[in-house]
Amino acid sequence: MSKIGFIGIGKLGLDCAEVMAQRHEVRGYDIYPRTSELVKVCEIQELVNESEWIFIAVPTPHAEGYDGSVPSSHMEPRDFGHDAVIDAIKKINQHAQSPKKIVLISTVLPGTTRRKFVPLLDKQHQFLYNPYLIAMGSVKWDMVNPEMVIIGTEDGKWNGIAGELRDLYDTVMENNPRYELGTWDECEAIKIFYNTFISAKVGLANMIQDFALKIGNIDVDVVTNALANSTMRIMGPKYMTAGMGDAGACHPRDNIALRWLAQEYDIGYDLFDTIMHAREIQARNLAEFMVEQSHGKPIAIHGKAYKPDVPYCIGSYSTLVGHYIKELGHSVVYLDPLADDATDVVADLGDTSHVVLWAHNRQITYDYTGDQAATKPYCEIPDGSVIVDPWRKLPLTGKHTVIHYGNTRGC
Repeated sequence: MSKIGFIGIGKLGLDCAEVMAQRHEVRGYDIYPRTSELVKVCEIQELVNESEWIFIAVPTPHAEGYDGSVPSSHMEPRDFGHDAVIDAIKKINQHAQSPKKIVLISTVLPGTTRRKFVPLLDKQHQFLYNPYLIAMGSVKWDMVNPEMVIIGTEDGKWNGIAGELRDLYDTVMENNPRYELGTWDECEAIKIFYNTFISAKVGLANMIQDFALKIGNIDVDVVTNALANSTMRIMGPKYMTAGMGDAGACHPRDNIALRWLAQEYDIGYDLFDTIMHAREIQARNLAEFMVEQSHGKPIAIHGKAYKPDVPYCIGSYSTLVGHYIKELGHSVVYLDPLADDATDVVADLGDTSHVVLWAHNRQITYDYTGDQAATKPYCEIPDGSVIVDPWRKLPLTGKHTVIHYGNTRGC
């Protein structure tokens, strides 16, 4: 049993710490009050001195307006915020009475660790960069069933602490993940380009959806299924279902941040500006479609958080679509009992028929975890309503008119 400390036990760090606490002695510290039945929440001095391993799981946020929930492609590119990581390192230096094994799991741009963080560390400490591939709503499952574990060292070679970290993870893993070793910079790149590859796939799939609507006689799923099954070159089927755009606390902002990196290193082009611009135009196309279907009916979006089963509206594609609906001169309300942003959120739609965007679909979001339960309506949808289903999973029969957005074949 190892002694482990987590600096940062918020919406991601706490779940990760609790996974570790099933096998190890784990302490946690956060600047906000936290509680846990598995993790001993304590002051920073106790955590540092009583822990052999210290995981830094603090946020690296973007400035307000840079999370993807509102248009941002017109804004000046900016790097992530690093204050919380720097503060954590300073606290470790201040309180450590013996050498520590420090592991940073927060997402940062390539070059940041070497340039900004490692020079601040006391020389007695050892350091690894180990970004997690985890997502809100399935953090604990993702942590113990990762596609890969990314471990960054100074020179990209296995050393003592890297091997020890692998042994530590072997005590909690449920699958047999592959371990990807690289320099700090390479592992920063693996994490952020992993996220932005997902954004590109979603954007391309939704571009096919837009062509389906413009050309006619095309079911987008016929096209994307053919591509998804082409595993020789397109790699795999995940994120090959057209629907709501890429969202959440990581992917949109990672593309936005890479615009800054492309400018910083003057590579001569900005693919990520194109990705985010396409995401915004796709959201506007969907908003225009909703308005076209309204014919005087009010508009509602079923799901405000960026995906089902989580409360977080950061990076929400629903609010981006809602932004464009309002820009087109129409009001919009959201149905979402978990949303942490209560603005324009209602509990029900009353008896008035609406045009409803079916933004949340649990089967699409969580199928890979084995949890395939369907999304239950957040309220009774009034008779005579029009439901626009961008996932094309709702039945076409019933007391509502259901439109499978992206399928113009007519079946």
